[in-house]
Amino acid sequence: MSELAQRFGFLRPDWKDAFEILIVAFVFYRVLLLLAGTRAIQMLLGLFSLVAFYVVAHLLNLSLLEYLLEGIFKFGVFALLIVFQPELRSALAHLGQSRFLRLFSRLQEKELAEEITEAAVELSRSKVGAIIAIEREVGLAEYAESGTRLQAHVSSALLQNLFTPYSPLHDGAVLIRGDEIVAAGAILPLTQFPVADRQLGTRHRAALGLSEESDAVVLVVSEETGTISVAHRGILLRHVTPEHLSDLLAGRVALPRR
Repeated sequence: MSELAQRFGFLRPDWKDAFEILIVAFVFYRVLLLLAGTRAIQMLLGLFSLVAFYVVAHLLNLSLLEYLLEGIFKFGVFALLIVFQPELRSALAHLGQSRFLRLFSRLQEKELAEEITEAAVELSRSKVGAIIAIEREVGLAEYAESGTRLQAHVSSALLQNLFTPYSPLHDGAVLIRGDEIVAAGAILPLTQFPVADRQLGTRHRAALGLSEESDAVVLVVSEETGTISVAHRGILLRHVTPEHLSDLLAGRVALPRR
């Protein structure tokens, strides 16, 4: 009886096993969030397909196919590290910007909110259209590929210059990750839901579209009225004041969501 208990002891998990399961589940969840919106998620699906083929080959005793797949698994890891070096570097940087670790950088977050708010106010005053997406947990690398890649520190002056009328990057979106502008002139998806307010233009529809597909905070400055709006989780806040915008970006006020 004791031998059976030792052999099948995993069928009676204790609190340590439950704790380990929670940790592993959380790690997988975080990895999937980091991969979301990148080409790496497609590679992950392909890897799962190869594993499934290997299991089938092993069960059917297809020795040649099994041998070839073992070779792919053995050397494919090094190929993945080389091919997906940018995504891995981005994922590690994003990990350092998680909510838990950001508790230690509130000052930097406040300064970032002030720079973006200052740029939005100046663009609003000049009635220059703009759309700025701030990445959070869900990656925006897929949309960054549609624009011009940048690696520049966020500043009010730079944001205003990127949206200079008739410039090549004026009509696209600026994507921000942490305290860095990663892309400009990016193309965002339009909302798939009907918009009742006919005054909302393409920028507002794109802001809603991205907020429906990710947890990004999307700031819009209307070219016609200079109104500042903020989209998050499919909700659009209009006529946002500079003070309210600064509080939203700095996390002092809860973001809108469905």
